[in-house]
Amino acid sequence: MFDAILIDKTETGQSAAYTRLSAEQLPEGDVLVDVSYSSLNYKDALAITGRSPVVRSFPMVPGIDYSGIVAESVHPDFRPGDPVVLNGWGVGEKHWGGLAGKARAKGEWLVPLPQGISLKQAMAIGTAGYTAMLCVMALQRHGITPDSGEIAVTGAAGGVGSVAVTLLADAGYTVAAVTGRQSEADFLTRLGASSIVDRAELSEKGRPLAKERWAGAIDVAGGVVLANVLASMRYRGVVAACGLAAGMDLPATVAPFILRGVTLAGIDSVMCPRVERIEAWRRLAGELDLAKLDMLTTELAFADVIAAAPKFLGGEVRGRVVVPINP
Repeated sequence: MFDAILIDKTETGQSAAYTRLSAEQLPEGDVLVDVSYSSLNYKDALAITGRSPVVRSFPMVPGIDYSGIVAESVHPDFRPGDPVVLNGWGVGEKHWGGLAGKARAKGEWLVPLPQGISLKQAMAIGTAGYTAMLCVMALQRHGITPDSGEIAVTGAAGGVGSVAVTLLADAGYTVAAVTGRQSEADFLTRLGASSIVDRAELSEKGRPLAKERWAGAIDVAGGVVLANVLASMRYRGVVAACGLAAGMDLPATVAPFILRGVTLAGIDSVMCPRVERIEAWRRLAGELDLAKLDMLTTELAFADVIAAAPKFLGGEVRGRVVVPINP
């Protein structure tokens, strides 16, 4: 038996509670993992609170990522004792996730833990950090270099944003950190941001084209914020979009695309091909400053996850939140 958070349907919607489960109750999969660490992400908070229909089947164990040690395996790539990490693939939405003592998954969903990263650090990085690296890779794939100009990062104090600021700054880029929390300015500067932009500058509907400002951007917001970022891109600038914290709509025009040659690159971390996610984790192991990772990471007790979920959605949480399960 092991501890888990279980989300289930109720007459009025859904509820999340702590419970005890057995390995026999876990869904199908060819690898059983003893979960060491999970994390609290925006999508997990939506699932736990029920504020968005994230959960696709009930009952559901949330937790879109986890790290741990293989306990049993019939998959040829993994053996008992192997350290692994998992991000996405509908885990925590359609398939039971990592906020539990054990998890069963398909072997092709797992990535061997890269050398130089501990199980805890893997979840300090987590889906947010892995997504940030996918965004950096997209900018670079489209030719954006440190010499191209300033890079804007929206939601800079959050999980994706804080890792993105760190990765970009350490790679030599000039980073403009966009945040609605000016109290985090010093934190973002210590991560490497060269300037702090008040989110309010981008939160009201603007012109189809604004003054050329940024060579690239990583956006977690969507909505009006993304529309204004697009309008402010330099000629042939690139925006990597990976979130919808400010809205799912995009009230923009085609002007940035057809008059400035701007590229909008969509980033999906959930179903990203395995070869690309392995590359992202390889690069994280080699390029992410682990001292800065410690600075942007907080630890949350497993027993406090449900209570913390609403605060996460309220924008009260900085950086990455690691949840020890069986450390």
